[in-house]
Parts: sequence; C-alpha cells; structure tokens
Amino acid sequence: MLIALCSLKGSPGATTAALALAARWPAEQTPVVVECDPAGGDLAARFRLPSAPGLVSLAAAARKSAEASVLWQHVQRLPAGLGVIAGPVGAEQARAALGVLAPRGASVLRAAGDQPGVVVLADCGRTAPDSPALPIIRAADAMVLLAHARDDELSHVAGKLRTAATWNSRPGFVLVGDGYATAEVEHELQIGVLGRLPHDPKGAAVLCGYSRNGPSPDRSALGRAALRLAHGLASARRLHAAANAPAAFGARANHSRGPVATPLSLHRARSSTNGTRP
Repeated sequence: MLIALCSLKGSPGATTAALALAARWPAEQTPVVVECDPAGGDLAARFRLPSAPGLVSLAAAARKSAEASVLWQHVQRLPAGLGVIAGPVGAEQARAALGVLAPRGASVLRAAGDQPGVVVLADCGRTAPDSPALPIIRAADAMVLLAHARDDELSHVAGKLRTAATWNSRPGFVLVGDGYATAEVEHELQIGVLGRLPHDPKGAAVLCGYSRNGPSPDRSALGRAALRLAHGLASARRLHAAANAPAAFGARANHSRGPVATPLSLHRARSSTNGTRP
C-alpha cells in the first residue's frame, strides 16, 4: 500500500503524522516513511541521521532498477525502530532527487507498496500542481490531505479542493490540532473528515523514539488518534481490494464508531468557509 500525505497550505505536520501512523500501524503490516517533500526533509536534522542512505541515494539507484528491493536498501532506523528514508535538508537537492524519482510514476515506491504486508507512507509536504512529488501522489493508493482546523488554512483548502481532487481518485481529509469542530468543517466544506490528529508534542516525541519523557503510545492523545486513523486507512484499502471499485478513504465521520468508508466528495467543496463559527 502506498499512501501520500500532503498539505495544501501551511505546515500542518505531515512528517509527524507520517511517523505517528507508522508507529501505530496494524502489526500485520510493515510501514516505512519516505520523505518526498520538495521543500527539504526534517528527519535527518531531527534525528541526527547521516545524509546517506536516503532519498538521494534511492533516486540514484532507481535509475537502474525499479524493483521493490531497491527501496529497502536505503532505509535507516529511528530510535523507536521505525524505518525511514530521509530526504535532504536543502530544497534544491530534494527537488533534484524527486525529479529523478517521481517522473517514473514513483515506480520504486509503488513496487514496494505492492508487496504483501508493506505500507509506504510518502511525506509529500506542501503540494501544488507544479510539485515534483505529484507523480508519487498520483501513483498512491490514497492521498491524505492534512490541514489545521483554522480559518486561514481552511479558506485556502476550500479554494484548492477541486484541483486536489484531480491528483488522486482516493483522497482523504484529516484535521490537525484545535479549531473548528469536525462536524462544522464537514458541513461548511461538504467533505468527509477521515480523522483528526491532536497537537501533542510529547506524545509525538515518544512515538518516534525521540524522548522517553511522556505518555506511552497507548495513552497519548496522538497515539490513540494515529491508531484509529491507521486502522481506518488499512480497512478502507481492504474494502477497495475486495470490491475492486474506487476506494472511499474520506468519509462523513460516524463519530460514535469512527471513520466510515464512503466516498469523499472533494468535488463538492465550497469556495469559502463563510458561515463557520469559532
């Protein structure tokens, strides 16, 4: 399974979301996080990782082979054991690497994601129609759009949803942090919200193995939310495979039982968030 995580405005924490999902992904699958952010990666600096192996070395290897095994040769491990392929810190180098990797339809990431029991979480950062990461998003089994539940970000999201809906036929929408209630966002934008991730720095640090001074993954707010979202994505993928029809990763949430796998109506989004309440 290949999942692309991205944003349309600001920095809602796609990298943290990808790591949290990887840390809490169902045990029967092996996750790996690949930093595909054209603005440059955060993992190398955050965890003091060496520059290689990483996205640059993967892009070079992908010139010769698109087999799934190539991806695993460029994985590093975080303190908690999570497998990651770190992107270069600089935007110029990141865009150059993606320029090599992505035009082939992200074939290496796609091949790895097609392996049984594997999920590739591609952190594509802030995305626009000219993003070099767009071929990866198009090749993904799901596109997860993240946004803070605030006026400034939601207004931009509302205006860009129609365009974003053309990038991938299986989109999902995830809110991050405090702000408008989930039901308000669903009503005003006429979209389904797949899940919500809290702003939880201590929980994120523990999940990623960056710190031991915080709540356990089972007890942290981020850990619990990431577990629900991971199960929702995995379940939706299974439903898609069983039905052999367009998957429905976004949903108008059934708040008593969690996300429901029904189509996300991005094409019906309004052009503004007028009418929402603080």
